[in-house]
Amino acid sequence: MNRLSQGTIVNLVRNALAEDLGSGDATTLAVVPEHLQVSALLMARQDCVCAGLKVAEAVFRELAPDCLFAARVEDGDACPSRTVLAKIEGPARALLSGERTALNFMQRMTGIATLTRAYVEAVGQRSTRILDTRKTTPGLRILEKYAVAAGGGMNHRFGLFDRIMIKDNHREIAALEGPGSIARAVQACREQFPRLEIEVEVDTLDELEEALKAEVDYVLLDNMSDEEIAEAVELNQGRIPLEASGNITLERVAALAALGVDFISVGALTHSAPACDLALDIAPF
Repeated sequence: MNRLSQGTIVNLVRNALAEDLGSGDATTLAVVPEHLQVSALLMARQDCVCAGLKVAEAVFRELAPDCLFAARVEDGDACPSRTVLAKIEGPARALLSGERTALNFMQRMTGIATLTRAYVEAVGQRSTRILDTRKTTPGLRILEKYAVAAGGGMNHRFGLFDRIMIKDNHREIAALEGPGSIARAVQACREQFPRLEIEVEVDTLDELEEALKAEVDYVLLDNMSDEEIAEAVELNQGRIPLEASGNITLERVAALAALGVDFISVGALTHSAPACDLALDIAPF
């Protein structure tokens, strides 16, 4: 998810502008002269990791195709407070009408990238990778997962279609047919979707042993204590990649990485990242 297609960006931008503008920006149409040209600076008001510049650019170009959008940094850059992220030149009406939509996209994406970078840095020099989840804003998943990648994280599956994930409720339903539910579910998935990788979510070491016997591609250790995860790593003996998930906090990440898990998935990257404080300031033309 390191790149966004222009078509995807434009579609999202058009929907967002339609939501905000409706029949027209009444205040700007009344106050701002039609042919006035201005410049503006897109500024960081806090330390952050930038994400979403192409989306912001698309907002202004949708309203003024000939406007100048000159990025001063790149997505993924660490930007101290007061960094100029971009300079925009064009019709005043377009810049004012697109301001909030552009900032909404970028503040959200930059917030995700910034939080992700904090988790990645907490891992330190260990090989453990920070993963995102499907706990995203409906309709904006592609932007939010892009922002995770900009922050140095790794994208997990995009949706329900690109990896098998046998979760607790799948196991419960499979268990209605009797013992061996994990093995039975894995076999059914292999038969119907042979090209997809298979991950199994386990809550106990006994379930981990069953998943290992089924030779799945990944195991998610769900809501286990550090002591249980250490036992799981020992039991696994490096056979398949292990992912820790559930009750993951920034303070806990270093200890989990030290236990030897391959991945740590963090729903908070997308469902709880605070928006970064960015601003669009009109500057002398």
